[in-house]
Amino acid sequence: MESQQFTELLRPCCRHEQCRSATWISLIATQIYGGASYEKKNRVLCPCWIGEDPDNGTCDSMQAWHIDKGTIDGADMTGRTVAMVCEIPGNVLKGGFRVKVYIDDGASDPQQAALLEVYSGKQGGPVAELAKLVGEVVSVERVPITFTVDQGHGMLKIAEVGLAELEPYRGPTGAITTLTDTIFSTVPGAPVFVGKATRYVSKNPDLGHDLDISGFNALQSTFVFDG
Repeated sequence: MESQQFTELLRPCCRHEQCRSATWISLIATQIYGGASYEKKNRVLCPCWIGEDPDNGTCDSMQAWHIDKGTIDGADMTGRTVAMVCEIPGNVLKGGFRVKVYIDDGASDPQQAALLEVYSGKQGGPVAELAKLVGEVVSVERVPITFTVDQGHGMLKIAEVGLAELEPYRGPTGAITTLTDTIFSTVPGAPVFVGKATRYVSKNPDLGHDLDISGFNALQSTFVFDG
């Protein structure tokens, strides 16, 4: 029997049945997400996460999943990172994303193939629910990726094409502000730490991205996926 277990603050998100797959997946991963509307209006929380339309009709986003520890079919994936830069044409729940996929250049050919099997949705589970929203994969590239998270602060750098830095919001006790029970999530089943990007850069002309901005939506989360 397969299981899906999500750590830190737990929340139900995707209400699908658990998948059944020939591949055994056990991943503990950390994720960073950043996004901005074309006219730079998503200053606080991205409307996508609550199922609303982007402030200016479209949204440009960047996200990555860094595997802190885990295996796919027994193959070690510890330290690997998968990133996506997305053009979201409208309401996030309607899908139709155009994406560029980046795998960190430390990945071997077999590791890249296994990660793409999972993150393309071919192995089912909560990741497949996210993959269903992708309408076109523009390219898949293996490049240097830097991914760091420390006490809610995060940084993602994808070669020379993307940069997202996260500074978290905090509550009155100093605890990091969290977002739960949202209709959309890039980490289905897990909560996210809410923050702003002190800097957000996306230089992806294939997606119409030429951004170098600050003070926009950014989120970070940790989750576990056993399948």
